[in-house]
Amino acid sequence: MAEVTAALVKDLREKTGAGMMDCKKALAETAGDFEAAIDWLRKKGLASAAKKSGRVAAEGLVGVATQGPSGAVVEVNAETDFVGRNEQFQKFVEDVAKLSLSAGGDVEKLKGMAYPGESRNVGEQLTHLVATIGENMNLRRTATIGVEKGVVASYIHTAAKPGIGRIGVLVALESAGDAEKLNALGKQIAMHVAAVNPLFLDITSVDAAALEREKAIYREQAAASGKPADIVEKMVTGRVRKYYEEVVLLEQNYIMDDKTKVGQAIEKAAKDIGAPVKLKGYLRFALGEGIQKEEKDFAAEVAATAGAR
Repeated sequence: MAEVTAALVKDLREKTGAGMMDCKKALAETAGDFEAAIDWLRKKGLASAAKKSGRVAAEGLVGVATQGPSGAVVEVNAETDFVGRNEQFQKFVEDVAKLSLSAGGDVEKLKGMAYPGESRNVGEQLTHLVATIGENMNLRRTATIGVEKGVVASYIHTAAKPGIGRIGVLVALESAGDAEKLNALGKQIAMHVAAVNPLFLDITSVDAAALEREKAIYREQAAASGKPADIVEKMVTGRVRKYYEEVVLLEQNYIMDDKTKVGQAIEKAAKDIGAPVKLKGYLRFALGEGIQKEEKDFAAEVAATAGAR
């Protein structure tokens, strides 16, 4: 019987893509025989994960979790939206969202955390799901947000069930006021963020390079009108103000009352909450954003199929 060393387990894991604990068990069951362990994993359906790792995973679920003045959001991807309705997958996203409260936005740290109720860590549990469900999956990203005193409110758009869906938003409100009312305000702002997708929290956080590009475009457009230079600058200032209203959260018209800006709505709500309220930040994860999806030409696909006959 060959000794089941850590190096042997590592080699088997790299060869098969199966979880570490599954590899260890396979070697134990086969008296340390490497090739027999591969066959054991294949028979259990655990060695197929690596073969699926190259396939594009742009579906899945976003999950959020909050705990008082802190919150976390994760995105876990799969290949099809069908998997997003799978109970095992949904439970995984729920569990990982809760664990991510302690991960500080570090995906690798999150993957290495013990998965509840199993002898695997999060990364190994995901590999186990890949083998079980039969699709490539990826724990793509996570982020956390918090305040010293106040609440972090959450909102899920297109929810599969509470806390998981296609868009997840967290809003951090700092205040010593009524927590219940503060949370209600935070949820409404989170709904606004989900719908409008602001790029910046406030004017001071607007990217300087992006702003200069906008100004250059506005200035060229205004100059083409033949107006005097001083009038051109006033026109540019007006366009910049409009730009802020489009991309800055506190300057946007509030979806709950389009006659009021978000910043003004917060000031107004503070009176009822019983203390000043400051919006410290927000997080918005939309499922699959930024992932390059494969574009299929259906007509070409049909023609190719017909030509192959």
